[in-house]
Amino acid sequence: MIAVAVIAILASIAVPSYRGYVERARVSDGQTGLMQAASEMERCYTVSNTYPASGCLQTTESPDGVYGTIELTVNGSSYRLEAKSPTRNVRAGCETLWVESNGTRGPGACWGQ
Repeated sequence: MIAVAVIAILASIAVPSYRGYVERARVSDGQTGLMQAASEMERCYTVSNTYPASGCLQTTESPDGVYGTIELTVNGSSYRLEAKSPTRNVRAGCETLWVESNGTRGPGACWGQ
């Protein structure tokens, strides 16, 4: 009976910690996808001295697919990349991640700011 109680206590501590780890890993997947897409945009800017609205972005989702789509919005000489998680199985408040051409990222809590 004591062994069962010890296992129950350990499980009550381990399961929430594991869930938090998984949620942070999923957010990291979205961050990786956005940074890869941003590097593709910067590579195109180096070649053509402009951010093209199409034809440059090869990364359309995060590497593991947690963030289903990465959307590009070009506004003159700047861009904004936005990734959304359709499953919502990520850390609260991090369902939508974004990065802009000037290096601004958000939401700040999701990027460790």
